[in-house]
Amino acid sequence: MIRFGPSGNCDAFYAAGYKESIQMPEWLNKMGLNAYEYSFTLGRYLSDSTARILAQEAQKYNVKISVHGPYYINFCNDSDVSIENNTKFILNSVRSLKILGGDHCVFHIGAQMKLSRQEALSNLEKNFKDFLEYYHELGDYEDIYLCPETMGKYSQIGTPSEIFRICNWDKNLIPTLDFGHINCIMQGALKNKTDFIRIFEEGIETIGFEKMKKCHIHFSKIKYGPKGEIAHLTFDDNQYGPNYEPFLESIIDLGLEPTVISESKGTQGPDAKVMSEYYKSCLSK
Repeated sequence: MIRFGPSGNCDAFYAAGYKESIQMPEWLNKMGLNAYEYSFTLGRYLSDSTARILAQEAQKYNVKISVHGPYYINFCNDSDVSIENNTKFILNSVRSLKILGGDHCVFHIGAQMKLSRQEALSNLEKNFKDFLEYYHELGDYEDIYLCPETMGKYSQIGTPSEIFRICNWDKNLIPTLDFGHINCIMQGALKNKTDFIRIFEEGIETIGFEKMKKCHIHFSKIKYGPKGEIAHLTFDDNQYGPNYEPFLESIIDLGLEPTVISESKGTQGPDAKVMSEYYKSCLSK
């Protein structure tokens, strides 16, 4: 079933008098939302006791939790320190995710640094496949999907084609399609339903319908420039895209059931509700 929700805690959550993330499931339920992405992007983690409380609240209010791993993950860097840190960052994330009762761990997979694109991709393939072998040897997280994300800057690894190819390497990999990021690297080319369908169909052709059906989605409008992503915006912005209507129409046409996470700047909760309401209105036509 398709789910909608925010990444992190938005301004409206605090304006309503709420203070702690363990209160998010209740607030989301009141908003008519049923997904929540908890961010470990700056390397902070939940205590197990807090994670258990949040998991209980999420179950009570039918909210599915995903997590976003630290920004510091970079499988293109083949230094011993980086390889050790990549493993630590992802395993810490999925450990917390399992306590939270979720199954989607989103992460940025790497950046070129001073390498050529091909050198970066070659390092990434070796390092990430080594990690996946270790991941399966542990045997603790076979029910967790690792979800590498499409990126918004040309210096980062993460075009849709790159992410789809990576997600073919293992059964536990499904893509996170960040359409704000994709629109940045396409310099505003996501305009109509056909543009979104084209990306989804490439994914279906590369990794199969079942993986694409349960993919993870980030959606927001993002300001971009010649190098790609600059800043996240809100749905009120009229200069940059993409617009949510053709995106939602495309997933209905294709029969997809992703988790859709709003990453709007400060309005991610209300903007997730806007998407949820539009999706419901399309189904009722």
